[in-house]
Amino acid sequence: MDTQSTRDNTPQTPYSKWLQTEVLHTLQKTVSDHPGEYSFIINCQVMELYWALIVSELQTAQRNLRKEDLAGAHQALLRVVDIHEPLNATWRSLSWMTPSDLLPMLAAAGKTHGRDTALQGWTYRHMVYLFGIKQKEQLKHFKPQPHRWEQLNKALNEPSLYDDVLAYLQRTGLPVPESQFERDFSKPYTPSPDVERAWKVAYDERPAIRNLGETLADIAEEFTTWKYRHLMLTRRTLGSRNAYFGISGIAWLTPTLEEIPFPELFSARTFIGDPPAGCPMGKCRE
Repeated sequence: MDTQSTRDNTPQTPYSKWLQTEVLHTLQKTVSDHPGEYSFIINCQVMELYWALIVSELQTAQRNLRKEDLAGAHQALLRVVDIHEPLNATWRSLSWMTPSDLLPMLAAAGKTHGRDTALQGWTYRHMVYLFGIKQKEQLKHFKPQPHRWEQLNKALNEPSLYDDVLAYLQRTGLPVPESQFERDFSKPYTPSPDVERAWKVAYDERPAIRNLGETLADIAEEFTTWKYRHLMLTRRTLGSRNAYFGISGIAWLTPTLEEIPFPELFSARTFIGDPPAGCPMGKCRE
């Protein structure tokens, strides 16, 4: 390949210039003597990049839904499902860590950069807000980055991907009530029996929307898998030590497993389908 030059006249191949590899490989700044810190930084940076990619794809899906382009939205969401496979595998890449490995790295990072918390990850928080898991109290962690605080506050107060999905369902004639779109979008989402019924009708009568629902369910499942693997790595590397909020990381993370995006997609399954005679799962009352 022909070479090109950077602004500082460092020779680069077109591949390196396109992917910015000369810059990319300068972004891992270790602060401890532990040989595994480089692995820890790389894997965390990879997660950051995948979250940013998911944010971009979710926003693409929102734009397409608002243009009535279901196929385009669905394609973006299918890419989100695929992205989760390598994203979730990053935890496996860190399974070598024990408390004796992680604690010195955290101490060195705190001494060098100040005390931090993973809650300050703005890409993750943006993704979660787009999933519809709105928690205003998390904004306080981003005061040191005012431009990110503004970005997240905007996402907090705007419709999530799920809100756009439900609006699309309503425009196609499914019985999603108008009240779903008159609420304060910054508040935690409250599941609705009306939305459950809309999904039941979609699964019974609308194959294209049923396929969309299954892709959303895949995303929710993959996201929950990521959180479960995070919890298990915390068990392996910190045990029951108290974290930054006076409780253990395990106690902090375990309830988040119940924060499942698109909740009615799962609760509606109680009513979807008509059990045939002899099925041990009887028909539930609606």
